[in-house]
Amino acid sequence: MKLSICIPTYNRAKLLVNCLESIKASDLAADVQVCISDNCSTDDTEQVVIAAAECIPIKYEKNSINIGLARNIIRVAEMAEGEFIWMIGDDDLLMPDAINEVVRLINKYKDVDYFYINSSHLTTEYVLSFPQPFSLLNLPQDMKRFSSRKTSGEMPFMDMINPSVSFDFLGGIFLSVFRRQNWCFSVGVIHQADILDERVFSNFDNTFPHIKVFAKAFSHSKAFFYAKPLSVCLAGAREWTPMYSLIKSVRLVEAVDQYRQNGLPFLRYLRCKNTALNSFIPDMVYMCMNKKTSGYKYVNPLKLAFRDCLYPNLYLSPLYYILRKVRRIMVSLMLTQSV
Repeated sequence: MKLSICIPTYNRAKLLVNCLESIKASDLAADVQVCISDNCSTDDTEQVVIAAAECIPIKYEKNSINIGLARNIIRVAEMAEGEFIWMIGDDDLLMPDAINEVVRLINKYKDVDYFYINSSHLTTEYVLSFPQPFSLLNLPQDMKRFSSRKTSGEMPFMDMINPSVSFDFLGGIFLSVFRRQNWCFSVGVIHQADILDERVFSNFDNTFPHIKVFAKAFSHSKAFFYAKPLSVCLAGAREWTPMYSLIKSVRLVEAVDQYRQNGLPFLRYLRCKNTALNSFIPDMVYMCMNKKTSGYKYVNPLKLAFRDCLYPNLYLSPLYYILRKVRRIMVSLMLTQSV
């Protein structure tokens, strides 16, 4: 088996059907499988999978209880039989040529262990505004790319940890096609006590388990950046949106530390850490004002600020926030005038 497309899912039947339809639109090779780990869904997820399995090879397992997103990611990777894993979200869409192109890359670059596959942004509202299941023919032409880098090519894995390549430092797991053997050898780096914590995003391991494994598994590997988007990532279906400030200004900062512990060069570490702090103060204010839903109880803002007080962006973050607001207003006005 060359490639396993792994999909952890929970109560997203309405979106999962579009994801599977996009896979069905591909000419699936015989050495490609789809693995779905259903985290004890109570909606029509199982029926959606059964219907799709009539057209594409699906390995489906349903957990007897909800084991949390992080453990479900690990579980679906355990189901995989492919030489490589492409972990995608249950609401993601694959372009018609995506699977064959990924297999072509794997076959061509045999000594590469990790492929960054670029993606485009689209809102859930846009997709659901069309008759369902959604047709890829309705995709807009001007979708924003997840990574703005335009040049494809090989590079050391640690060169991926660069704001100009991946602004979230590989936090979006749907961007990653990786060698399963490396993952299996390194998955033990995850702390079991932390991943068993059922509180959402309460620690780094149950927020970004894949980053912790990637940092260990591929630190000395060859990687490949593929600039053309082969998937579409939807925004708006995330139940954890109120906790985005926690993810952005706390967990992603911790992600940079993980890479540093596994060999990220010091100067790039400083750059990445400084970049990750460009929303720190506004995010802490937001979390303080929304303590019940933002994950504020998991952090100590003063302790975090003291830890990172040497990074200029911590102090400049309110200015960046204002500039981003002004930019959005200006763009909105320009669009209104053009109409």
